[in-house]
Amino acid sequence: MKLPTPEDLRERRTELDLTQSELAERAEVSQPLIARIEGGDVDPRLSTLRRIVNALEEAEGSILRASDLMNRDVVSVAPDDSVHHAKDVMDGKGYSQVPVIRDGSPIGLIGNTDIRQRSEENVGELPVAEVMHESIAQVEPDATIDEVDTYLDHKAAVLVVENGKTVGIITDADIAAHVS
Repeated sequence: MKLPTPEDLRERRTELDLTQSELAERAEVSQPLIARIEGGDVDPRLSTLRRIVNALEEAEGSILRASDLMNRDVVSVAPDDSVHHAKDVMDGKGYSQVPVIRDGSPIGLIGNTDIRQRSEENVGELPVAEVMHESIAQVEPDATIDEVDTYLDHKAAVLVVENGKTVGIITDADIAAHVS
C-alpha cells in the first residue's frame, strides 16, 4: 500500500476545489492539522491519514457505503417463529438464510445449514431461537464497502443497523450486482 505524500494530499484537495477548512470538516480533524500535514511539518497517525483520504474519496464520489449497497426490504423471522415457518419464508423468497429480528434489532441468523445440522425429527416445530446462530455481522449505514467486504469474507450476510434497528442487509450477491 502506497501512502500519499503531503504533496499528493494537497494536489487532490485543490483538484477537488476544497479548502483546507472544508477538508478538515469532512475528515473531522482541525484545519491547522491539514495545513501542517500538507506542509510536511507533521507525520499524521495512520487513522488520521485514513480519515483524510476517505474524505477526499468521498468528495470525489468514489466511496461506496453500506447504505448504497444494502437491500432495504429485509426479509426476516422472529425468534419465536417455528423453524418450519422460517424454512417456508426462505424457500418462498429463494434465500438460503434470513436474519432473526426482535423488535427491529438483530439477534441472529438462521439458514439451511443450521436446520440441516439439527438431527431431530421435529426440528420444524422448534422455535427459531433454538436453531439459529447468534453470530451476525453488523455495520452502520456509513460503513465503507471495504468494511462490508471484510465481514463477507467470513459471514454469509451483513446487517446494516442504525440506532439499534435493522435498516438493511448486504450479501455477496449485492456486491456482485453492484460491481457488474
